[in-house]
Amino acid sequence: MAKETTLEISLSALKHNYHTLRSKLSPKTHFLAVVKAFGYGSEAVSVAKALETFGVDYFAVAYINEGVTLRKAGIKTPILVLHPQPLNFKTAIEYKLEPSVYSHRVLHEFISVAETLGVQEYPVHVKFNTGLNRLGFNKENVQTIANLLLGSDAVRAVSIFSHLAASDDLNENAFTENQIDEFRSISKQFEQHYGHCPTRHLCNTSGVINYPEAEFEMVRCGIGLYGYDNKESAPSELRPVMALKTVISQIHPIKKNDSVGYNRAYVATEPKKIATLPLGHADGIGRQYGNGVGSVKINGQIASIVGNVCMDMIMIDVTNISCKEGDEVVIFDSSLTANTLAQKAGTISYELLTAMSQRIKRIIIP
Repeated sequence: MAKETTLEISLSALKHNYHTLRSKLSPKTHFLAVVKAFGYGSEAVSVAKALETFGVDYFAVAYINEGVTLRKAGIKTPILVLHPQPLNFKTAIEYKLEPSVYSHRVLHEFISVAETLGVQEYPVHVKFNTGLNRLGFNKENVQTIANLLLGSDAVRAVSIFSHLAASDDLNENAFTENQIDEFRSISKQFEQHYGHCPTRHLCNTSGVINYPEAEFEMVRCGIGLYGYDNKESAPSELRPVMALKTVISQIHPIKKNDSVGYNRAYVATEPKKIATLPLGHADGIGRQYGNGVGSVKINGQIASIVGNVCMDMIMIDVTNISCKEGDEVVIFDSSLTANTLAQKAGTISYELLTAMSQRIKRIIIP
């Protein structure tokens, strides 16, 4: 039972999710685990160490400093950096982090740094834009990029990849199929000009589930590892890895017309019993969850959040719930999921999970 605000991280759920996703792939297909943003708000080092023992082939992070943290913790598995900044290229090479090169500026600068440091055939991953329109070279750049790579002994392309924009939305099936076709076309052109086609990867978690024909030689799974697959049509096979729990700090009665919290956002229409919890928007529970939008679970019963969420506290209505100060409160877990809470506020599980403050105590459950 929680005695303070904690984020429990279940490594058994993580293992289940990895093997569930892995079972959908060919045995020859490589598995890249995305552990950016502190492992989607969990605890990246513990998660990565566990995944390494499960047998993942690659990791991905967003930024170079995230990769450095993993290397310093002893992670040996190859690490792709999805959004590297040229300022840190020397550090990337020092820690054997493999950059995504997605623009002419980034590719030229990385080649320059690699040549200056005297490295040979340093692995890079070439990103192409097939419709997400976020990062990546366009199809017209294939020959130019291949020639640049062939022109330097300092680098070699170990993969080419792109990113699906709407693989979780089957209403966008035609768009996704077009992206897959575009990526196949780019791959053929790249092979023509580069001499061979390196590892290809396109599918994210939803891609693995909805577009198995597009797994190519590797897939990249992020949110699925943490227990969410964006699938609403059927129960998920995945298990939420994280559970956010806290305790009741104080319970106090209020009278009709008494208000609760800042700006008197909640005014009681009848006598109520209000409990205060020690977490707030500084912990990742944003103001959008206040005023009856969000709810929590106490002793198996649901209690609504009342008033505005404060920086370090939220207040809940426990008028009809048998509870006492010190009792455990579940914000989200495997039954009252982060996805359920996020949807109430018009957002997604990714945003809620990655907002979990680093001041929340992490508890790793083997």
